[in-house]
Amino acid sequence: MSTIDNNPLTITEKVYVRVRLANENDIHHIYKLFYQIHEYHNYTHLYKATESSLCDLLFNKTNPSPLFYGPSILLLEVSPTPFLDIDSKNEKFKPVLKEFDLRSNVVDKEADEFKSNSMNDNDKNDVYIAGYSFFYANYSCFYDKAGIYFESLYFRESYRKLGMGRLLFGTVASIAANNGFSSVEGIVAVWNKKSYDFYVDMGVEIFEEFRYGKMVGDALQKYKDI
Repeated sequence: MSTIDNNPLTITEKVYVRVRLANENDIHHIYKLFYQIHEYHNYTHLYKATESSLCDLLFNKTNPSPLFYGPSILLLEVSPTPFLDIDSKNEKFKPVLKEFDLRSNVVDKEADEFKSNSMNDNDKNDVYIAGYSFFYANYSCFYDKAGIYFESLYFRESYRKLGMGRLLFGTVASIAANNGFSSVEGIVAVWNKKSYDFYVDMGVEIFEEFRYGKMVGDALQKYKDI
């Protein structure tokens, strides 16, 4: 069930979920979600991307990478009504469908802003983007095959603490397991205990002896002429 009153969307009793591979029609929403995760971490001053530059990065038609080797985004969409299980042979990735029972109502004040663009002509019009996962292939001297680097997972505030993170991260792990990747790895924020515990519970082994390093800006540019 759902109601819309002065734009906010209220979903009661049950929410239906679809995880699908993002496409070029989603770039506006991806840009806004990336901005929101920068807001969450207080890093908006570092956010330099534009919709155009993100489109070039994520959907490079000139030199496309094999599926899941280049920058890849899964979008998690929600709806107050069931999704159709459409079997399309042209899809690169078959969407994952699930439903969640709600303990309390979900009130989404950003629903209009994040109304999804239809995945195909048969799609319904009450679909909203709730979150994303961003990942790509990485390589290590520890393994003889590529792994998956899990760059980030993010949900809009209305859809947190509903168990959807397990579905989204689990879908990426399933992609890795079913496509011959050696691992799924990434950065875990040690200050965020809930996030830390989530990944450990999902089966991620944390290597406390390693620290993440980054070289950007002037520190990087000084090596330009070497």
